[in-house]
Amino acid sequence: MYHPPTQTHVSNQDRRTRSVTSTAQHPKLSAGSVIPRAELFGNPERMTPSISPDGRWLAWIAPHEGVLNLWVRPVDAGDDARPVTADRDRGILEYVWAPDGDHLLYPQDQGGDENSHLYAVSVRSGDVRDLTPVDGVKAVLIARDLQITDRVLVGLNKTNPQLHDVYDLNVATGELVKVLDNPGLLGFVADSQLDVRAAVRSNEDGGRTIMVREADGEWRPVLTVDPIDALSTMALGFDRDGRRLLVKTSADVNATRLIWIDVDSGKHEVVVEDPIYDVASVHTDAATKLPVMVSVQRERLHTHALVDEIKHDLDTLAAVDDGDLHIVSTDRANTTWVVSYVHADGPTASYVYDRATSRARFLFHDRPGLATRLKEVKPFSFTARDGLEIHGYLTFPAGPSEKLPTVLLVHGGPSWRDTWRLNPEAQWLANRGYLCIQVNFRGSTGYGKAFSAAGNREWGGKMHNDLLDAITFAVKAGYADPDRIGIYGASYGGYAALAGAAFTPNVFRCAISLCGPSNLETLLRSIPAYWTLMIAEMYKAVGNPDTESELLRKRSPHLHAGNITIPMLIAQGANDPRVPKAESDQIVAALRDNGVPSEYLLFDDEGHGLVKPENRLKFYAWAERFLAEHLDGRHEPETA
Repeated sequence: MYHPPTQTHVSNQDRRTRSVTSTAQHPKLSAGSVIPRAELFGNPERMTPSISPDGRWLAWIAPHEGVLNLWVRPVDAGDDARPVTADRDRGILEYVWAPDGDHLLYPQDQGGDENSHLYAVSVRSGDVRDLTPVDGVKAVLIARDLQITDRVLVGLNKTNPQLHDVYDLNVATGELVKVLDNPGLLGFVADSQLDVRAAVRSNEDGGRTIMVREADGEWRPVLTVDPIDALSTMALGFDRDGRRLLVKTSADVNATRLIWIDVDSGKHEVVVEDPIYDVASVHTDAATKLPVMVSVQRERLHTHALVDEIKHDLDTLAAVDDGDLHIVSTDRANTTWVVSYVHADGPTASYVYDRATSRARFLFHDRPGLATRLKEVKPFSFTARDGLEIHGYLTFPAGPSEKLPTVLLVHGGPSWRDTWRLNPEAQWLANRGYLCIQVNFRGSTGYGKAFSAAGNREWGGKMHNDLLDAITFAVKAGYADPDRIGIYGASYGGYAALAGAAFTPNVFRCAISLCGPSNLETLLRSIPAYWTLMIAEMYKAVGNPDTESELLRKRSPHLHAGNITIPMLIAQGANDPRVPKAESDQIVAALRDNGVPSEYLLFDDEGHGLVKPENRLKFYAWAERFLAEHLDGRHEPETA
């Protein structure tokens, strides 16, 4: 049955939830076959291990009194771990070691507003300090060098909200000294002396220019690329002498490759390239500043050595675990690595690897309770209606793979891509009896610039057609029941869910949108100030509200809400700076005016996405009940 339009405002003071009910047509799973939501969406047991530059300490993120905090232990003392932070609010989700080997640096915002301050905690003393105590300012870590132990470079937009000026930060004392007034650039890169020497200029046509800075402080261009290459073009770092700049770009080719640019002559030297897939990541040696390995994300991640000694290490590590290998952290001497093996159907396994002995010591799994309980994730591909080849992943539930209730899980970005790794949402859906379809629709990254550019100005157009064609593929293959298909996503995926409901309501039985834009005009006129430098690139991808209003209105679900007839679940963080609360408010209001069954979850202590585990668990409980009601799936048994 349909529920009447409702709204739940979720605050710190009000944690009441609507009870989850079951009906005869929605059979419960037995206690032994369901994976509790808390195991999939609660805090991991441990994650993100990293070794200190001096090789003495290991750090990671783990719960402390129910909130994610930073933990440390000596490298060789497995039973001597202790928390060094005591956050009691949103938790710590990312960090890096300061080059001094004593401090851990981490960002924290307020309620998801993304105006992050940079904090430091001393491993030895436990002192925690706010290094950028300026309200309403976003701090970003620009550069650190493991050979320079007393300072790092940070960016602060306190002078102009649109521009991050560069400051030299002494981590031990907290002293901040401005070293560069931003002339209108982004993506700053420092040389081996920690001097800012390169940056990116976003051009009026949507292209990019890589600029280098001379000794007298003047900037000059060394590479200008067309708009089609803008997304892929970025400066990564200098060699030790500062004479060559390492750059990723798709200029002159289709797939992003790695090149050196001689900053004096402008000559290019190709380091590595793949004919189909973009270079995804690059690992450079801390001392030599030379790239030693690169990774390419195909259906699975492939990491290649660029020097013989690293090839021996990769060959050794390939025999340790059959997951996709990630070199997570190395010490200053490059003698000890922390590596992780990513699995799509199991937890991530992390190890400490000693290069001298070629020995890998197991550290931990991030979610050990999920081992042996997850389903295989299968890559698939199909040909879209206009002939473009599209790739994605299928996750099947247990039992026969025929006429399954199906959920189309749409990734965010859209300049992003789904990869072969543990996606808790995909496994959750499969465990509840749904076929989960993930699609790297046109506009996704990783498949070369032509594929990415094919999504330009195609929000709600050909990008949406790719999603529909994926459903057609699954139905024709006999996997999906065409009468029981839902769509769900966050950010761009939330937009896709709203677009599915507004533009093709006959395809879907229900839709779930988390922080999804509903009106492209209002979205583009409300971007954060520090995104202004990239506005030409955004207009190139989505549309220009000043000159292409008709296109944007045509592709805005809010303006076509009269076509929506299927039940909707919409969730939003009240403090979201990327997709403001108004984007959800306006379409919910339109749905209610039209009498469409809709439910609205508003989290007053969240931003773009759900960080707090209690909020995630609340959202997925509602989503699980909603999907079971409308797609005849299953849900976690209630407890007394």
